[in-house]
Amino acid sequence: MANTNFQFKTNYDVSSKIKPFYKGGKVQISKDENYIFCTCGSHVNVLEISTGKVVHSVEHDDQEDITSFALSCDDELLVTASRALLLKQWDWKQAKCTRSWRAIHTVPVASMTFDSTSTLLATGGCDGTVKLWDVVKQYCTHNLKGSSGVVHLVEFHPDISRLQLFTSSLDCSIRLWDLRSSQCVCVLQSHYSAVTSLSFSANGDTMISSGRDKICTVWDLKTQKAKRTVPVYEAVEGVVMLPQKQDFSQIGVKSKDLHFITAGSKGVLRVWEASTARCVYTQTLSPVSEDEEEKDDDPRSLVTQHTALPAARYSGHSNYFMHIVSCLLPLPTLPMQFVGYNDEVLDVKFLGKDDSHIVVATNSCQLKVFELLTNSCQILYGHTDTVLSLDVFKKGFLFASCAKDRSVRVWKMDSDSGQVHCVAHGSSHTNAVGSITCSRMTASFIVSGSQDCTVKVWDLPADFSTTGEDIHQLTARATEKAHDKDVNSVAVSPNDKLLASGSQDRTAKLWSLTGKGTVGLLGVFRGHRRGIWAVCFSPVDQVLATTSADGTTKLWGLQDFSCLKTFEGHDASVLKVIFVSRGTQLLTSGSDGLVKLWTIKTNECVKTLDAHQDKVWGLHASRKDDKMVTGSADSDISVWVVSNLTLIEVFPVQKNIFSITVVFSVLYLFT
Repeated sequence: MANTNFQFKTNYDVSSKIKPFYKGGKVQISKDENYIFCTCGSHVNVLEISTGKVVHSVEHDDQEDITSFALSCDDELLVTASRALLLKQWDWKQAKCTRSWRAIHTVPVASMTFDSTSTLLATGGCDGTVKLWDVVKQYCTHNLKGSSGVVHLVEFHPDISRLQLFTSSLDCSIRLWDLRSSQCVCVLQSHYSAVTSLSFSANGDTMISSGRDKICTVWDLKTQKAKRTVPVYEAVEGVVMLPQKQDFSQIGVKSKDLHFITAGSKGVLRVWEASTARCVYTQTLSPVSEDEEEKDDDPRSLVTQHTALPAARYSGHSNYFMHIVSCLLPLPTLPMQFVGYNDEVLDVKFLGKDDSHIVVATNSCQLKVFELLTNSCQILYGHTDTVLSLDVFKKGFLFASCAKDRSVRVWKMDSDSGQVHCVAHGSSHTNAVGSITCSRMTASFIVSGSQDCTVKVWDLPADFSTTGEDIHQLTARATEKAHDKDVNSVAVSPNDKLLASGSQDRTAKLWSLTGKGTVGLLGVFRGHRRGIWAVCFSPVDQVLATTSADGTTKLWGLQDFSCLKTFEGHDASVLKVIFVSRGTQLLTSGSDGLVKLWTIKTNECVKTLDAHQDKVWGLHASRKDDKMVTGSADSDISVWVVSNLTLIEVFPVQKNIFSITVVFSVLYLFT
C-alpha cells in the first residue's frame, strides 16, 4: 500500500471582518461619490462604496459618543461634536485631529453643517442656540438665539452671497436668519410635526421642506410664503429636489415642472410632481406587502434619513435597522445595501459559487446575505420571529433556515444574479425550531429539531424551478419525540442514512433515516455532564462529534456508542464543532469567544484563535476547506484563511494504525 500524505492545518488568519460601523444617526455621502460617512458610538467611520469596507475611522480621545458631524463641501474637512462639548477638526484621510475647541454650547451639539465655500460651520445645540464658526480664521462669528428647544436642523442657503441660514427646532417652524444682521427675518410655519429636511432649487428661489406630519411644503423664498403643500401620506425623513435640466424620464419625470423625491416610514422612494401633488414613480427598498405598507411604524421599512448629492447621481438612505442603502439614479437599479449593525450573530454559513457569499442569522427575523467582495447585503424577509439556525446544501445555492416562529424555510440563490428568494415553507412544530440540517448527497430533505422535543423530516420537491414564484408548502414525512428537553442540534450523515440529535437533556442520539415515514432509534450517547449544543458527523469515519455546556468536545463511535476521545480546553460552553482536514482535525467555538483547532490523533489543541469578545455561535468551513467563517454575539463576522500547513506522511502497518473500509456505501478512513 502506498504511503499517504496529510496536510494538517496549524493556523488560521483573519482575512476580512464584517464589524459594526453604523448604529444610527447622521449619514453623509462625499461629493466625489466614493465614500459614506456615518456615526458609530464614539467613531465616525468612512465607508468606501465600491468595496463596502471601512477605510478610515476617527475617534475622540475621551471616547465620548459623537452627537453630530459634518463633512465640508470640498471633502477636505471633517468636524465632529461629542457629548463632552468638544468640537474637533480632522484630516480624515490620515485620521488625524488638526484642531479642537470648546463648543461654547452648554449642552451637546445636535446638528451641524458647512456652507458651500467650506469656510463657515453652523452648529445647532440642544440649548436652543445656533453658533457659526469661521474654520479658517478659527473663531465664532455668530451666536443666534431664539429657537425653542433642540435645534435639530441647520442648513445654509446654497447661494452663499445671500448669507442666509435656515434652522428648525421643536416648535416645528423654520427660521430664516440673515447673517449680516444676525437677526431672524422670517419664521416659516406650515408643519405641525418635526421638520426633517430641506432641499433647494438650483436658482435658490424655491425650497422644499419635509416633516413627520406626512406633508412636504414648497416655499417661495422671494416672498417667503408657502406655494403648495403636498400630502405624501407617510412620515417623511428626507426630501431631495431633482435638478430640472437633467433627464429623469426613467423615474416618471415627463415634464419640466418641479419634481422631488421623498423617503420615510414606509421604506419607499417616491418621486412627486410638485405642481399637481402627484406621485409619478415609486421604488420599494424592501419587500413590504400592501397590508404592511399601511403601517407607518413598520420597523423594517422606516427610513430615518435620505440624502443625495447635488448631481443627484447617488441617493443614500439609512433606516431603523442600521442599514445604509445606496441607489444609483435615475436608473431604477437594485440598490447597494450595507448593514451597519448585525446585533448578535446566531449562525453563519458560506453560500454561492466558490463560497462568494455568506448567509447570516442575527437576533432578528430577517436573514442577511453578504457578498464577501463588496460587503453589499441582501435582506431576506419571510420569518416572523428570530432566526436561530441555518444549513446549506452541498452545491451551495440552496439553504434552509428555522426560527422561533415555529417554521422552517428553504431559500434558493440564483447562480447568475446572486438574488435569493424563498422557495419552500413548512410549519408544524409547536415550539421554536432551534436547529436544522440538510441532506448531504442530494437536495432531497431537511431535518429540524425543536424546543417541543421533536425532530421532523421534511421532503423537498425534486425541482424547485417547477414551482415558479410560488412558495412550496412542505409537510413533515416523519415526526419523532426525540428527547426529554429542547433539541439543540441535528446533523445528517454523509450518506443521508443516519441522523444525530443533541439535546439539553445531556444526551445525543443516533437515528436511522432509511425507514419510510419513520425515524428509528439506533442508540444513545451518554457522558456529557451538561446539555449538548452541537453534533457533527465525521466526513470519513464512523464517528460523531458532540459539544456541551460542560466545556468538552467528545468523539463517539457509531458502532458501540462509546466515547473514543474527549477534548478539554474551553473555559465555558462549547457551542459548535466541525471536522476539517478530511476528518483528521476539529474546529470548535465556545462561549469564551475562542475558536480552537484540534488534531484528533494526538488530542492536541494546535491553535487557539482569539478574534471575538463574546460567544461564538456561528462556525462553518468552506467547501474547499481552505477558509472558515465565524459569527459572534459581539456582532462581528470574521472570515479566516488557512495560513500554515504541515505535511505529515502516514505509513501503513500491520496493527491497524491505518486501514480503509466501506460502510453504508461511503468510503471511511480509520487511523
